Amino acid sequence: MENDTYKTIEKIAEGYYTEKRSKFFSFAIPVRNTEEVKKHVEKFRKEYYDARHICWAYMLGAKREIFRANDDGEPSSTAGKPILGQINSKELTDILIIVIRYFGGIELGTSGLIVAYRTAAAAAIEAAETVVRTVDIDITVNFEYPYMNGIMKVIKETNPIIVSKKFDMDCQMTLRIRKSEAEKLKGLLLKVESAYIPDS
Repeated sequence: MENDTYKTIEKIAEGYYTEKRSKFFSFAIPVRNTEEVKKHVEKFRKEYYDARHICWAYMLGAKREIFRANDDGEPSSTAGKPILGQINSKELTDILIIVIRYFGGIELGTSGLIVAYRTAAAAAIEAAETVVRTVDIDITVNFEYPYMNGIMKVIKETNPIIVSKKFDMDCQMTLRIRKSEAEKLKGLLLKVESAYIPDS
């Protein structure tokens, strides 16, 4: 069966790591889209304007197909990639991890940087509360008012979230349900007389 759940984090969490006087502050942030990612990155750049590097990586979407990593001036693949690696190893999505580095005057070398960014990212994830969410889809159904009871019976049986409803002579409801249960809900709705589901 198609997997219709994904793992993400509930709210912002923080981590910290220090190595040879360099300080790494890490933040795991729940995000829904690239717009939110941009806003958070800009906010942290303003807030930590005196930091040497603000590196980050994100993963978006239930299928975890949208991702990006940024080294912000650190040697290539020593910051963004290890951060993304931590997101991957925990199979998380809809998450942005920002690691802010204050340079301590001692070079860490590429392997030292990879370890530092990886450890800092892991610390933020460790502090975060992980949640499993379902992939939901919306189904809109149109029906005539006299058949309202039939529709309500289906709703009681399948327990979708009612997103919106409009009751008139012609009624319309939009229901949200877990992806794997959507076909069953559609089938039951269509058995109600006068009900039809417009092509979305």
